[in-house]
Amino acid sequence: MQPTIAEKRKIFRDLHQTGCFVLPNPWDAGSAKMLQQLGYHALATSSAGYAWSCGKTDGQLSRAEVLTHLHTLVQSTDLPVNADFESGFAETIEGVFESVSMAIATGVAGISIEDSTGNMEQPLRDLEDAVARIAAARQAIDASGEDVMLIGRAENFFVGVPDLEDTLTRLKAYAAAGADCLYAPGIKTAEQIVAVVQAVAPKPVNVLVAWDSELSVQTLASLGVRRISVGSALARTAWNSFIQAASSIAETGRFNCFAENISGAELNKRLG
Repeated sequence: MQPTIAEKRKIFRDLHQTGCFVLPNPWDAGSAKMLQQLGYHALATSSAGYAWSCGKTDGQLSRAEVLTHLHTLVQSTDLPVNADFESGFAETIEGVFESVSMAIATGVAGISIEDSTGNMEQPLRDLEDAVARIAAARQAIDASGEDVMLIGRAENFFVGVPDLEDTLTRLKAYAAAGADCLYAPGIKTAEQIVAVVQAVAPKPVNVLVAWDSELSVQTLASLGVRRISVGSALARTAWNSFIQAASSIAETGRFNCFAENISGAELNKRLG
């Protein structure tokens, strides 16, 4: 039997209590079902991955489009789904409360709120504003009465402001404002990761590994990391294979680029 939304949310929270798990990022219903079939225990959406599948760049999707996507993924898998909810799809604190309330209604088990602005001249929100947005998301979850996890993201290293001290200050403030899990995408060294883990302990930390890395799941677990996501990496892997094959046909007029492909029968078997 398919687990209920409440059961998915409990499973998701329990995963953060001990150990370390990989939280891969599908971009559509098929990739979500495949990741479940491969044995993962929870999933997270990828704002970039889904935007590309819609023919748009990351950050161009509307709130309505993202909410529809969240509902689709939640319905397509038995696994808990964490929502990459960008910065809350609203400029006001009241708007963040409304947006998060709507995201909760899709059935997600977790919601990530980031502090980036989308403006490269001033890529990070002021700390006071960013904290207020996390607090509004916390209030929306509490008002819903649902057991949805809130993830606070400090985007420093992702938006070209690789200031570790500011990152730690932000993450500690987000934890104090009610974030259940903390996330600083873009940190890569063991020293940076340990600093983040220690700064927000005992709350769990998510680490992004969306590039070739020597840091294994076992190594990250030993550093105190509780969950590992891969962001848009799986979507980019799929796009890379697609572009290489299509480019080969266009450039050579030959069709000798499909030898390594999985068969349609195997995909039908896995997704059936």
